[in-house]
Amino acid sequence: MYAQIFSATVQGIDGLIVTVEVDIANGLPQFELVGLGGSAVKEARDRVRAALRNGGFDFPLQRITVNLAPADLRKEGSGFDLAIAMGILLASEQVRQRTEQTLILGELALDGSLRPMSGVLPILLEAKQKGFTHVILPQQNTAEARLVDLTIMPADTLKTAVQYWTGEKAPPSHFAEESLSVASSTQQRAKGRWDFAHVLGQQSVKRGLEVAAAGFHNVLLIGPPGSGKTLLAHCLPTIMPQMSREESYDVTKIYSIAGQLRTNSGLIEERPFRAPHHTITAAALVGGGGQVPRPGECSLAHGGILFLDELPEFSRHVLEVLRQPLEAGCVTIGRSRQVYTFPARFLLIASLNPCPCGFYGTYDEQRLCTCTPQQIQKYRARLSGPLLDRIDIHLEVPRVPVEELELRKTAEPSQLIRQRVEQARKTQEARFAERLSFPFNSGMQGDELRKHVNLDKEGAQLLRLAFHKMGLSARGYDRVLKVARTIADLDHSEQVLAVHIAEAVKYRSLDRAVPG
Repeated sequence: MYAQIFSATVQGIDGLIVTVEVDIANGLPQFELVGLGGSAVKEARDRVRAALRNGGFDFPLQRITVNLAPADLRKEGSGFDLAIAMGILLASEQVRQRTEQTLILGELALDGSLRPMSGVLPILLEAKQKGFTHVILPQQNTAEARLVDLTIMPADTLKTAVQYWTGEKAPPSHFAEESLSVASSTQQRAKGRWDFAHVLGQQSVKRGLEVAAAGFHNVLLIGPPGSGKTLLAHCLPTIMPQMSREESYDVTKIYSIAGQLRTNSGLIEERPFRAPHHTITAAALVGGGGQVPRPGECSLAHGGILFLDELPEFSRHVLEVLRQPLEAGCVTIGRSRQVYTFPARFLLIASLNPCPCGFYGTYDEQRLCTCTPQQIQKYRARLSGPLLDRIDIHLEVPRVPVEELELRKTAEPSQLIRQRVEQARKTQEARFAERLSFPFNSGMQGDELRKHVNLDKEGAQLLRLAFHKMGLSARGYDRVLKVARTIADLDHSEQVLAVHIAEAVKYRSLDRAVPG
């Protein structure tokens, strides 16, 4: 007998509907699984056989052939188990075919229970487009599945899934309310642990971070140890606007594919904040690994912040692979059979010391810099010019004077700064209304720069002088214009004035040479 059923997997960031074909014929007992499946897919034979027997069903002692189509695309993961088991039950006439277009997802345990799987959201979004109306899936994936307008049939065992399939059990009409899944660092931010009101002094740095949040500009924090670089980085998400519904769906899809959504979790509504250790590999940072690549930290930070603390400590190769996502907002990974693209539009915030000992330029009599100019140049040379060109804002973070620490005066809270940022964002959204995505000043290219950056005479002269004095590259020149446009938006100015250019040039401190 022959049966056909539908399941799905993930290819890159999108779902792929897979047709599961089962044929049972007379002959010696054998279970063949074809269709270019990975090791986890091939191991489904043993899981399905044990789950059927322990779930109270008969496993046919005949020749069983299972094909996963399309057969020319590699398939990974254990999410086909339930569909294969249901196909065997159909082909052996233990259950009857349904009339509704139903998708079946889930990994089987040996006792017949269902375990959660990753990538449910992108799979169901694709299923909705393909005309599916019902889905049977593990109960732990219910909250994620509810984000898509389909009839959800959550099952905890193979037997429950069969009851849904045969109509013995009706889909639930109401679900218990689950809390949204957010990262623990985001929860702490929501409770007020991270707030600019707690940052003493550093007014110029806060201003620079406000500009960065308003225009989505990458930031480099340069300062001695203990000056507050890490604290400032962790406070930056508190002044960024809430994600739109589309951004939330994109971020949730990425976390679902990466298997980083919590059990019974729903839509991610807080911007991600990722802070990988400096020992991270290039594949872990941008994605990859195996025949079917997975999202890396760059993609997990999509729509939010990627924080690289002590930037020169990262491998030179690791830092150089950041060039593509910083410029294009995506990561492209090639394999022999397919090319995968993951979104990676994040705001990079990085920190470094001014020199190897950390105290160059601090003017502290008790902690004088002991580095030679050659050592400082060698230390900073770990960061390539092309990488630094892609970082719009360089902020010097000085040590906080003891008087500021003694006063313990509460500073401007993040909520007030966030209001100004949101207003500047609205100005940009109106300006780039025709752009399909990323309506921020940092994304301006050739024609848009000429159209939207209207310099006055003094501003043009100042920028020309800075270009020659600081030796800016063409990309650095454009970065200054983009940052100046954001500063003008914060000041509610249609024209970019000389004062805006001056502030933007101030944010290119690493373009100035180290004195000999």
